Amino acid sequence: MSLETLAGVSLQQLLDQAGNPARMLRSLPALHYKMPFEPEYTTWRDEQRAWKQTSVLYDQSHHMTDLYVKGPDVKRLFSDLAVNSFAGFGKDKAKQFVACNDDGYVISDAILFGFDDDEYVLVGTPVAPNWVQYHAETGDYDVSVVRDERAEANPKGRLTFRYQLNGPSTQKILEKATRGPLEHIRFFNMGRFEIAGTPVRALNHTMAGAPGRELTGLELVGPAEGARAVLDALLEAGAEFGLRQGGSISYVSTTLESGWIPSPIPAIYTDERLADYRKWLPAAGLEGFASIGGSFASDNIEDYYLTPWDLGYGRTVKFDHDFIGREALERRASQPHRRKVWLQWNPEDAARVFADSIYADPAARPMALNLPIASFTHFQFDQVRKDGRMIGLATYSGSTVNIGSLVSLAMIDEAEAVDGADVTLLWGQDPNSPKPNLEPHVQTEIRATISTAPLT
Repeated sequence: MSLETLAGVSLQQLLDQAGNPARMLRSLPALHYKMPFEPEYTTWRDEQRAWKQTSVLYDQSHHMTDLYVKGPDVKRLFSDLAVNSFAGFGKDKAKQFVACNDDGYVISDAILFGFDDDEYVLVGTPVAPNWVQYHAETGDYDVSVVRDERAEANPKGRLTFRYQLNGPSTQKILEKATRGPLEHIRFFNMGRFEIAGTPVRALNHTMAGAPGRELTGLELVGPAEGARAVLDALLEAGAEFGLRQGGSISYVSTTLESGWIPSPIPAIYTDERLADYRKWLPAAGLEGFASIGGSFASDNIEDYYLTPWDLGYGRTVKFDHDFIGREALERRASQPHRRKVWLQWNPEDAARVFADSIYADPAARPMALNLPIASFTHFQFDQVRKDGRMIGLATYSGSTVNIGSLVSLAMIDEAEAVDGADVTLLWGQDPNSPKPNLEPHVQTEIRATISTAPLT
């Protein structure tokens, strides 16, 4: 099975053929998002250090899907689909859009920009844009939709550039590039200015480091024809402040510090109420071709579904409006949840895994650790254990020079989320799958310590 052979096939047809969605996704090779820029500009460690000490610039212009939705019903459409409140949302505002199914499980999240009171732009993996576009086309909404696909699937070229600046020198760099003082921009609000004669929107939103710290990160968006001039101006302005361009290797590791768990598995595979949606979706999309892996294994795809609380989005769930999944989330609101935490690996166990993956007998080697991201599949689920029982799941694992250790982002029972408490991470997949990037290995246990706060 390949993306080419699935042309014209719907996701529902693919699932009907496969029979079991969990087994289908676990058997797939890892699907990596292609980043059409350099893997490293200096080194990934130097680029990580820059977002903590100076500033780093990531070119996000190419790998995400942008969905432009405009019309008098734009707010009603998004309010019907999102757990978020839309009170006060509009021009020059932004939010982390979170959509759930009727049972309260997350379908996807993405960044939503309010370009105007009647024009929103949703940016992220294709999953959230797919969900919104489907409802815009099939529901009773007076809106128009323009889809700007990622560069790999977009021969016409992108509509905008998107540059992310992160680090303590960001404000100084932008003030030099704009030749004037930078107006204060509140977190998840947007400001406007010009760089090299090009109009730019700037969103206060950091993807490296802890979110919410003022002016640690700004996302710059403008017309594609101004991309080169703006990039050159930023690099020139940033030279004296230690600005680094960030490559694709360090880019994917930003999540380890921010705590954002990207790309949750979309909760769309089994509900009969979503059958028409699955028929609308192409089989060759991320929903049909992204792989599951890790030490947690289940034949029930719903065991992989996540709630907003699992992802740290509990605070965004607002019951001031009707939306898909509201009743289910209201029932869950007062129940125990899993909590998002960081797991700091025991250094002796981490060193053992590194050494054994090279020097141990081939039949006894653990899954090798690639850095800075050690996870080996798109949707990774590893068991987190305490006293012999599973208390949660770990997703992305890896390291940054700023943390100074190996860590995993995890979701564990909230009663177990105690700072400094010891747990065990089960590393590796058993049985080994036919994934071409997954060499034969044995599972191993790694001791880890819980932190409920970012580690930098």
